[in-house]
Amino acid sequence: MGKQVNIHAAKTNFSKLVDEVLAGGEVTIAKAGKPVLRLVRIEEELAVPRKLGFAKHLLDAPDWEALEAYDKDFAELFSQSKFDYLDKE
Repeated sequence: MGKQVNIHAAKTNFSKLVDEVLAGGEVTIAKAGKPVLRLVRIEEELAVPRKLGFAKHLLDAPDWEALEAYDKDFAELFSQSKFDYLDKE
């Protein structure tokens, strides 16, 4: 189980408790004599290599020619010549 200390002692000696845990120990923190927390060393998790392109089947590639055509159509809707009548007073 390791060492058990109360909350006040844990606050006072926190750096020492951390050093003890880093050395491989385990510290239990108690409140009114009842264990409530456990300080343990976190073992470094191995990095899982990421596989690029894992979701490529979920996405469709855009049709760039169609998008360019839409851009031209949209630009024609707002061309200056179509609004010439607004300039006439």
